[in-house]
Amino acid sequence: MIARRVREARVYSEIVRHDISVDEVAARRPKGIILSGGPESVHAEWAPLLDPGIYELGVPILGICYGAQLLCAQLGGTVTRTGRGEYGRTPLRRAGSSPLFADWSPDAEADVWMSHADSITATPTGFVTTASTPDAPVAALEDSHRRILGVQFHPEVRHTHCGQELLERFLFDVCGARPSWTHTNIIESSVESVRAQVGGDRVLCALSGGVDSAVAAALVHRAVGDQLTCVFVDTGLMRTGEAEQVEETFRSQFHVDLVHVKAVDRFFGVLEGLTDPEAKRKAIGETFIRVFEEVARDVEDARFLVQGTLYPDVIESGTVDAANIKSHHNVGGLPKDMAFALVEPLRLLFKDEVRAVGEELGLPEEIVWRQPFPGPGLAVRIIGEVTAERAGILRAADGIVVEEIRRAGLYRELWQSFAVLPAVRTVGVMGDGRTYAYPIVIRAVTSDDAMTADWARLPYDLLERLSSRIINEVDGVNRVALDITSKPPGTIEWE
Repeated sequence: MIARRVREARVYSEIVRHDISVDEVAARRPKGIILSGGPESVHAEWAPLLDPGIYELGVPILGICYGAQLLCAQLGGTVTRTGRGEYGRTPLRRAGSSPLFADWSPDAEADVWMSHADSITATPTGFVTTASTPDAPVAALEDSHRRILGVQFHPEVRHTHCGQELLERFLFDVCGARPSWTHTNIIESSVESVRAQVGGDRVLCALSGGVDSAVAAALVHRAVGDQLTCVFVDTGLMRTGEAEQVEETFRSQFHVDLVHVKAVDRFFGVLEGLTDPEAKRKAIGETFIRVFEEVARDVEDARFLVQGTLYPDVIESGTVDAANIKSHHNVGGLPKDMAFALVEPLRLLFKDEVRAVGEELGLPEEIVWRQPFPGPGLAVRIIGEVTAERAGILRAADGIVVEEIRRAGLYRELWQSFAVLPAVRTVGVMGDGRTYAYPIVIRAVTSDDAMTADWARLPYDLLERLSSRIINEVDGVNRVALDITSKPPGTIEWE
């Protein structure tokens, strides 16, 4: 979220591990450094620490929550386990002048978002307190000479008053950064990077029809032109009309060399008997790669594979510091003995940035603004074993959901809206007779970036139409339910 907020200010940001060395930081020549929050205590044996030399680089530093406590502890201040934490909305009062609070009223209290157990109780030498709350005597601190600042609250959270403005004051007033990170710059730097990586070799692109792979394909096509061959694999797990739209866009509009591989039986074969979602993702990921390897034998010098991997995919698939929430088939699900080097021009981008790049590249609106679709397709929206029959039922139900959401004018307002098929049977009554058929669950969420999401409050009349149409028009379904779980605690997808 911090990285997103910085980019919203049109300043490029990179996320790096806490154990990066001072020499590595210096080599990157950053305008500024932000130390993020985190769940640990600075008193814990395993607490993440920062190379002390980083504080001596003369680069402006902003610590947020744990980051503020860490810089305080490492520079000689005191962080205390007071037993009085703060969580959620908290009134903050300024205690002195600071460039961070230039947009805030000097006298009135303002609400900020807190989430901490320990508290800063004494500032390091050279620091002054610039804000406090009822249970945090040092809610903000700074050393103006060294340009090191800290806030105990979370400015990146929308609930914090003037949080974005605070971050922008740090970026522009303290760091002297310029708002030069634009969509044009993203395209130019990506094109340059792809050309440097690929050289004169042939490139294959895993084209699924979703916005991520489509934007990746268009970006790489701009970089290497006829060196690119796109491969669309019909897995039998796609949405209604997906194959036709891919063909129309990339053959007719972009004139890209497109190979259409029909592998429906192959994918259902490897999924037979699998019910564990991680096993399904890994089976699909490996089969994708094997299909591409076979296509590559007919494409001379194809050593590179383009994927539409996004930054949230990488985080959710697990890193050294981030828990493995679920393996994305294009990250954690890839086989280790792959014959390709990956080209991932979107790997450090969020979805909203990808959409903006797609528009800049001239992709049609129906692709750029198509709601996200998981790489494994309907396989991870069928809870249980994946069969051709279940995929057909779910595809039909999902098509109705999308059609009705569009008709209601809600498609662009929702992050995702789709159908889920749990592989269980429920009893029903249809035509004065007993039925024993599948339920369909409707999932609709709102979100800015898919890192968090809230369930969408769909109108009752829309829900009634969805239920009626799905039950009446889709054979094998006799019940419709609505998922009202936010993320967290759930994820957007069921698997």
